[in-house]
Amino acid sequence: MSEQDESKRHEIATPVWTEEQLKRRRQRNLALAWTLAGLMVLFFVVTIVKLGGNVANRTF
Repeated sequence: MSEQDESKRHEIATPVWTEEQLKRRRQRNLALAWTLAGLMVLFFVVTIVKLGGNVANRTF
């Protein structure tokens, strides 16, 4: 192999995204973000419900 062939062997071609692919990617990211936000709210609400009214009555 020549020196030039050896240097090109490790190059990675960057993908070219179409508008449709970018749109679907954004939609997927938004769906994932909303899902994570929903889970956070759910965990928060469940925690508050489990603690109940005892949160204000704690003694330190």
